[in-house]
Amino acid sequence: MKLNQKTLAAGAALACASLAAQAQSSVTLYGVLDQYLHYMHSSSGTKLKALEDGAWLRSRFGVRGQEDLGDGMFAKFQMEGGFSADNGASADTTRFWDRQAWVGLGTKDLGEIRLGRQNGPIQTHGAYVDYTARDLGSIINNFGVPSRYDNDLGYLSPRWSGFAFETHVSLPETPTGNHALVYQLWMDWTNDVVRAGYMGIRGRPPANAAIDKDMVYDNVYFNWMYGQGTVYLAYVHSNNNTKTAVSNNAGTIVGNSGGFNAGTDPNLNNFYDIWQLSADYRVTPQMRVGTLWGQIKDKSGRNQGGDGGSIGVYYDMSKRTMLWAMADTMRNDANGGWRPSGSAGPKTTFTNPSDINGRTINSLEVGIVHRF
Repeated sequence: MKLNQKTLAAGAALACASLAAQAQSSVTLYGVLDQYLHYMHSSSGTKLKALEDGAWLRSRFGVRGQEDLGDGMFAKFQMEGGFSADNGASADTTRFWDRQAWVGLGTKDLGEIRLGRQNGPIQTHGAYVDYTARDLGSIINNFGVPSRYDNDLGYLSPRWSGFAFETHVSLPETPTGNHALVYQLWMDWTNDVVRAGYMGIRGRPPANAAIDKDMVYDNVYFNWMYGQGTVYLAYVHSNNNTKTAVSNNAGTIVGNSGGFNAGTDPNLNNFYDIWQLSADYRVTPQMRVGTLWGQIKDKSGRNQGGDGGSIGVYYDMSKRTMLWAMADTMRNDANGGWRPSGSAGPKTTFTNPSDINGRTINSLEVGIVHRF
């Protein structure tokens, strides 16, 4: 009888340990639906109305998981694909998991290493840049934000005494670009009241490039968490911008979601400084309001800058569903060609250069975001 009791106790302990181990390993299916009504008016007189996707969070679905390997070590993975909820189309027809596809190993004390296509720190830490989380209504976002790259090896540290950092290097899969590495770095320190940080990127050109100059993107930010909200100050210095047939400022030298610096674009020599100040205030536990103003200054003397701002309100109906509304403006200099952009670029937008370059674009938006 005593032996049976001991056997049963040991069996129960093993069963509990097995259940505990299983509880520490998980796979989660998740997603976001982000839809909004968008009205834009150019000082040229042209008006646009549309139902759009991705003002705040691009509509997406994904799978992520983590396995406990014992001794404090874990394995992780994430696969994520974007789409447009207004018409069901894939965000990128050339790949299924266009947003992320990576696997990693790590420990709680030492941090983690990730390999594959993954979001860089400039994408993941947008909430430290302004009240919009660096999305629709953000002048820095209108300039363009490098988001993610293929073949990316990343290290993410834990937070030690308020300090954390993150490094990435991506290796282009092309014979002509195999020296054109893309480097990313994020450093951040915070306590209960203030946060200060830097995130940057360098896109090296290939060996013997015609224009032997890095693509540069430097972002310095400071937050003051004053209790009912946050004041955000941010500065960007970058040359990652080039002309297209539509706008003087609609393209990027190194793509925002992949690519490398080919070392052929003369706009590598032209830099911009972007200053931005914003603040938000939590009116109730469910409702937050914010305002922002920023300036894009063309350092090359081509008069291709601009300024603008926004006012927004966000209301959490639940932990998963948010309603929001915003008014924003973008005032282009005589040769500036900046347009409003969110987490995803609007599909219905101004395509005639006379509606963009040197024009003021005013916008109104109202939308819903649901996360599952």
